[in-house]
Order: sequence, then C-alpha cells, then structure tokens
Amino acid sequence: MKRHRNVKIVATLGPSSSDYETIRALHAAGADVFRLNMSHGDHSEIRARHDIIRQVEKDVDSPIGILADLQGPKLRVGTFQDGSAELEVGQSFRLDLDDAEGDETRVKLPHKEIFDALEPGAALLVNDGKIRLKVKDCGRDFADCEVVVGGTISNRKGVNVPDVVLPLAALSEKDRKDLHFVLELGVDWVALSFVQRPADVEEARAIVQGRARILSKIEKPAAVRSFEEILEASDGIMVARGDLGVELPVQNVPPIQKRLVRKCRAAAKPVIVATQMLESMIESPMPTRAEVSDVAAAIYEGTDAIMLSAESAAGQFPVEAVQTMDNVAAEVESDPTYLEIMAASRTAHRESVPDGVVSAAREIAEATDVLAICCFSESGTTALLTARERPQVPIIAMTTIRLTARALCLTWGVNPVMTGDLDRFKTAVVYAVRAARTILGAKPEDNIIVVAGVPFNTPGSTNILRVAPCEERLIFRQEPG
Repeated sequence: MKRHRNVKIVATLGPSSSDYETIRALHAAGADVFRLNMSHGDHSEIRARHDIIRQVEKDVDSPIGILADLQGPKLRVGTFQDGSAELEVGQSFRLDLDDAEGDETRVKLPHKEIFDALEPGAALLVNDGKIRLKVKDCGRDFADCEVVVGGTISNRKGVNVPDVVLPLAALSEKDRKDLHFVLELGVDWVALSFVQRPADVEEARAIVQGRARILSKIEKPAAVRSFEEILEASDGIMVARGDLGVELPVQNVPPIQKRLVRKCRAAAKPVIVATQMLESMIESPMPTRAEVSDVAAAIYEGTDAIMLSAESAAGQFPVEAVQTMDNVAAEVESDPTYLEIMAASRTAHRESVPDGVVSAAREIAEATDVLAICCFSESGTTALLTARERPQVPIIAMTTIRLTARALCLTWGVNPVMTGDLDRFKTAVVYAVRAARTILGAKPEDNIIVVAGVPFNTPGSTNILRVAPCEERLIFRQEPG
C-alpha cells in the first residue's frame, strides 16, 4: 500500500481498538505499524490483537509491522494506612524496607536496589514528578528525605530516580515471560523499557536471537548520556518523551529529541517520536493547535515514525487520531521548506561501497526523471541506507524475508514488498518493474533506479545501480523456475 507521505505512523492497540473492523480502519487511515503494549492486557488479549493484525495484513495483501512494547521494571512505593498521606514542603519523609503501612512520616519502598545506589543529594520523583524528594541521608535500607514539592502521596505510586544508574536489569521477570511469548507469536519489533546502558540491549538480544528487531526506548537520563553506545547496540530507537519529561527538566526534552533523531538518521536506524502527540484526541475529535505543531515539528526533524498511545488504544476517536496524523504528515511533506530541511540536514556518508551506491541513486533520482528507487535487501540494510538519504522519490524495498519486509514498515519512505528468489540481476529488474507498476502505477515510459548486490543474499554487498525503463516486456516475463 503506497501512502501519500514518507513518515510512518505507529498506532497502539487497546480497548478502543481490538476488533477486526477498527484495526482494519486504522490501517486504512494510515497506521503502518501496530504497537502491542505489554503493560496492559493479558497474553490472550495480546494474541487476539496480533492474530487480527495478521488477518488484516493478509486481506490487504501488504506487510504490516507489529511492535511489542515490554513494560520494564516498575518502581513503586508501598501502601498507606489511610490509602494516602499529605506531604508538606520542607518536612522530613522516610523511605524504607519496613513492611508496615505508611503515613505522613514514612512509607515502604520495596526496591533494595534503589537504596544501594542512592547518595545524599539525589532526587526522588513520585507520581510522575508531582512529588519531589531530596535525599538528605541514606543507608542500605532507608533514605531520609526532605520534601521539595509536596502534595498527596497514595498507594503504589511510581518512583523515578533520575540522578543515578540503578543496578536493575531492563528485563524484569514479567518482561522475560512476555518476551518469550511475543517471539513465539512472531512480532517484528520488541521495544525495551528502562534501558540505561548498552548491556541492557545485549541481554535482550541474547534471548531474541534474530527473531525480531530490538528497539530501545530512551526514557532515562542515563540512556541519554550513553546514547551513542545504546544506538550502536540497537536496531532502532524510541524517544519516549513522557518519562524523559519527568526525569529531566521539561525544557531539556525538545533539544534532546532533535539531537537523538539526527543521530539515528546518521546511523541509518529508524527512530520513533512518541508520547502525548495528540493527547486531547483521547476525548476530542479535534486536536489542539499545539499538538498539531508538535507532530509537525517531529516530521520536520526527519523522524522515521510518529506514535499514538492512549489516543488509539483507549480514546474515543482512534481512527480520527490516525487520520489527523496522516493529514498533518502529508501537508508537512508537501511544504518546500520540508524538502530544504531534509537536504540541509543530510550528511555525507562515503565509508563503504553501499554508502556510495545509495547516495548516487538519490542524486540521480533528483537530477533526472526517475519514478522510484527500488532496492533489494534480505537484511534490510540497503533500504535503511537508501532511506537515510531522504530521497524525493518513493523507495520500494524488495525482499524474500517476511520479517525484513514487516520490520521496514517502520522506516521512512520505504514501501516493503515480498518478492521471489533472485538468480541474476535481470530477474531483479523484472521484479522491480512489476512492483513499480503495482504500487506506483508506473507506465512504460517511466524510469526506475534498481539497486542490488551481487552475489545475492550476501549482507553488505550492494554494488550495482541501474536505471531501467518500466517496459511492458518486463511485466510479463516468466519468472525463473
């Protein structure tokens, strides 16, 4: 399915979007990838949503990506005698390992790892930062704090610790069970929460073993500080602005977002900008002007994908939210300023033969009358390198591997297509012409660029570029075998 924009849309499924009709409508409205949030819904619900997506994929005869988002460790306070307590600015408040119910002076924090890492002066944020504590003294089983920002603290509210790297693995016991489950289902991407260091990604990769791509969620200051190493270890990135905005001053988040998006693009790895993009559409059929500007800003930055969370999972207008994103994206990408920004932000990459080939393909496409760039890639790397160039013509990525086709649904400008085995470059041209005719309505007089590597099925072998006409004789040529 050819979209009228290059940026991809990720839609989260949930109570508002769990039936076949809604999921198909979401795809028709513009959703390229569906997110299964492992924080909500049991395995039977997740399986049902997964199966519906695959049925929609079969019915529309076009690859659809599925992203399973793992919950990650959840740090929470214990319970209170009266269900809650009021904290005043300047008062003392203790966090400890005592099982007794809390009051206005203390509460249990059942995470010994936090106490092991805390130091005097560290900040503790409760309930998405609505309550802020400063550690005055601490030990192996307690932290005496001063209340910096007070308010109501209640049962099992979340705790953020922005100032230290916690000795916690990114995969909890629940995450490990969920990971094995979604890998059995056959998801295409796995999103890791609570990533602090590249070792967190490698731990997950040892379990995944190539059965899915790994996407790291950047939601902690430690991840921002180690971003280059985390990016190298990951297949993709999600800029999770919600938790970043809790653990960092909110004014820090926009420049961090812009910086991370550019680094992902330079590395030819897809990046999603997520959280509260159209938040008001949970209850309203129309977004705010500020939300539209936020979505547009991410697109102008060159992000690969933009994501809906509660808007499509639990909101009253899930299809309208996707349609709004699609409309904004189409409008932004038709703006001449957008093309100027993409060209100005392009950095030269001439480190390898594949880098040079895809760069030449983009230059030829923009200097001549070429309809599309068609690339063959089993791993998806050639398509990723082509997308990094942000060409002004569509990209058709052809592969024999279904996981590759589905994973590329997350990559800017790429139209993934399943194709037959290749025996020689002439066959590649035939398949490319057929795809251009089917997806783009190419005419015999149109030209396409075909990029491939010989020998076929060899990673990193991209070494051929040909400008080919979409001739009728190529459409009806018999396939080998």
